[in-house]
Formats: sequence, structure tokens, C-alpha cells
Amino acid sequence: MTSSTALLTDRYELTMLGAALRDGTAARPSVFELFARRLSGGRRFGVVAGTGRLLSLLRDFRFGDDELRFLRDNDVVDAETLTYLENYRFAGSIHGYREGELYFPGSPILTVEGSFADAVVLETLALSVLNHDSAVATAASRMSIAAGERPLAEMGSRRAAEHSAVAAARAAYIAGFGATSNLEAGRRWGIPTMGTAAHSWTLLHDTEEDAFRAQIDSLGTGTTLLVDTYDIREGVNTAIRVAGTGLGGVRLDSGDLPTVAAAVRTQLDELGATGTKITVTSDLDEYAIAALAASPVDFYGVGTSVVTGSGYPTAGMVYKLVARQDATGSWVPVAKASADKGSKGGRKAAFRTLSSGVATAETIVVSDGFEALGTAAEHPDSRPLQVVLVDAGEIDESYEGTAGTASAREHHLRVREELPVRALALSKSDPAIPTVFVDQE
Repeated sequence: MTSSTALLTDRYELTMLGAALRDGTAARPSVFELFARRLSGGRRFGVVAGTGRLLSLLRDFRFGDDELRFLRDNDVVDAETLTYLENYRFAGSIHGYREGELYFPGSPILTVEGSFADAVVLETLALSVLNHDSAVATAASRMSIAAGERPLAEMGSRRAAEHSAVAAARAAYIAGFGATSNLEAGRRWGIPTMGTAAHSWTLLHDTEEDAFRAQIDSLGTGTTLLVDTYDIREGVNTAIRVAGTGLGGVRLDSGDLPTVAAAVRTQLDELGATGTKITVTSDLDEYAIAALAASPVDFYGVGTSVVTGSGYPTAGMVYKLVARQDATGSWVPVAKASADKGSKGGRKAAFRTLSSGVATAETIVVSDGFEALGTAAEHPDSRPLQVVLVDAGEIDESYEGTAGTASAREHHLRVREELPVRALALSKSDPAIPTVFVDQE
């Protein structure tokens, strides 16, 4: 039985809906936009993630008997609003950036068009998904860049809520991680899974050697042995004595990793285990990964930092009304004017301006009304950024599920190549490219 997602929202979405039904503005055609005013943490770019998940959740955004009963019993809305919600189906359209795309301040990541009633109730759901997933993906992409050609595995399930852990594994995979420890993420999204043993496995046995032998008997010599439960040097000696020089790998989860990794590599080579790989874990983030660039490390496992956005667990995106029809049927751009929280009204089309394949600007064409916005033909040195995700209530299924996740990962790795060199630095700075707004003439 499918669970409704309709109550994954804030109460004021429904109280606004009720008031709009009462004063006759609920059916007024409207345009909402999801965007970020700035990049969190002084990052130089952001990564869009969560779109495929949002589309699947939108399909289940239905008010069934249980949801309606809760709203009625708690006096959330009146009888007229309950009747409206009983038949609610999103009938509008959504276009936006492809999942895995890069974004910058002011990028119109999602544009939701429909009646006010259609679109206003989606605010909380859209923001809760994209703010979380994009924060994780942005951190993961920075880690992937720092790791270079070395593989990364996401191992943060124990540092996140159970459902957030699955979403975080997906976002990290889209942004360049190659595997996850989370089995539900593997089942649901087709992400490769990995994992062997924790320190408790070694502590369970009378000796470290007993633990290693049992693991190899179960998983074969290609497994990775955790060698730092006791003494690392002795652990490496025991691992090779038990498994032989064909041991797949050893894992280091403590100590001064650059120093320890160098010493372990020398020891393994001296023992003849020149093909045995070294995996490091232990509270890694993008800065620690970058610091290990010159160390003899083969794989990275990242936990807490990636699932919490490496210190910035939300992308800071907002969902604002940017255009609506007035009482005469004319389109009116609207925008919030508060200090430091302003927005730019009007419907928008977005293009990534390129020079010799390198991004130079985020070009946003703005219209007061609904006339045709800029086209790719009018911007020959640019790449259009928006695609149709929902058309008159019909969801494009190609962006969902395992296939949508794989496509988002492929898209991200491709468009990341467009970044200018300055975007790859980890230090805080201005966005790598400027956002340029162009008013439609």
C-alpha cells in the first residue's frame, strides 16, 4: 500500500489554501520558483539533487481518508478546503534544472506553474527534499574533486536519520561517490554496496588472527581487513601472514592518516603484498581527502561529513511566488523586497554561457509576462539548463528510480568538466561564475 506524502508539509500551506479558496484567488494562475539566494559555506558552486525523489513523492501527494480525518479532527482547515483536498491532484507543470546539474545564486532550479492552490501546497515538500539532497551532493562533489581518480564510498548511515541516510547515499552517488554501505540505497537506487567488518568483529574473537582467519574463510582473500584495532604494524603482519600477499586490502580508521598510510604501504611492500590496497576512513571530509593526495591511499570511506553536508546540512533554497495573473488576467511579476531576502520577479529561462567549453556565466532571461523566453538559438554560446519534469500533471518517469539516478550521476560528472579551474579550490570564495539577469525585451 502506497503511503501518502501529503502531510509532509507545514500547516500554513493549507491555511493559505483555505483562505485563497474563500476569497476567490485559489484558481489564480501563478508561477513559483525554487532557488538559492547564495551558496552555503562560501562554496563556489552547488549541485542539484533530489529531483527524482521529489517527482516520486509528488505522485503520492494525495489526501486520503486518514489525512483528511487528521486535518478535520485537529481543525486545521474548514469543510470547503477538505472537499478540495479530497480531490487534489497536481495538475500544473514543473520545469527545472536536471538532477546533477550545477547551480549558482539565483538559478531557477525549479519553476512550478499552475493555479495558486495547485502550487502553494508543494513548497515544504520541494524544499525539504532539495535542500537536504543538494547540500549532501554539493559536499560530495567537492570530496570527489579532491579525491581525483581514487574511489569514494559513502558510509554515513549511522550518522543520519534512517530515511535521510538513504537519500544521502543517493545524493553522494550522483555527485561522484562510487558505492554506499547502505543496503536500502542499493536496493532502491541501484547504487553499488560495500562493507566487510567493524572493530567489533575483531573484538569478538580471542585474537586478531582468529578474526582475520574467520573473515577470510567467509569472504575470501580479496576482502579488506581492518588492521588498527590494536597495534597497526602487528595487525598488518598478521593480515599478510593469514591471507598471504594476495590480500585485497587493509583499512585504517585511526591515527595520523598520512603518516600511518605511508608506513603501512612501506610495510606491505616489504612483505611482498605490493598489490594490497589501502582504504582510509576516520572522519574524512574534503579537506582531509585533499591532504591525503600525496599519500599512498587507494580508497576513501566517508561518513559523518558527507551525510551532513560537510558542515552545511541545508542548501538554503527558498520557494517564492514570482508571477501571477491579476483580476484582469494580465501577468504581474512579484517579488519579496526584504533586506537580504529579496527575490527577482518574473518567469525565467536559464542558460550556462560557455567559452571554449568552460563556463563563464549563469545567464537568466527574465520576462514580465508569458511571452516566449530566450531560446538556445538566441544564445549560441550557451547551454539551456531547464527541462520539463511535469507537464499538465504528467510526471516524466525517466528522471525517477534507478535509471533516473544513474542518468543524474552521468550528467553531473559531465557538466562538472565545464567548471573553470578556480571552482575546484576548496577555500571559501565568491561563486565560480557570476549570475547575469537579462530582462526580456
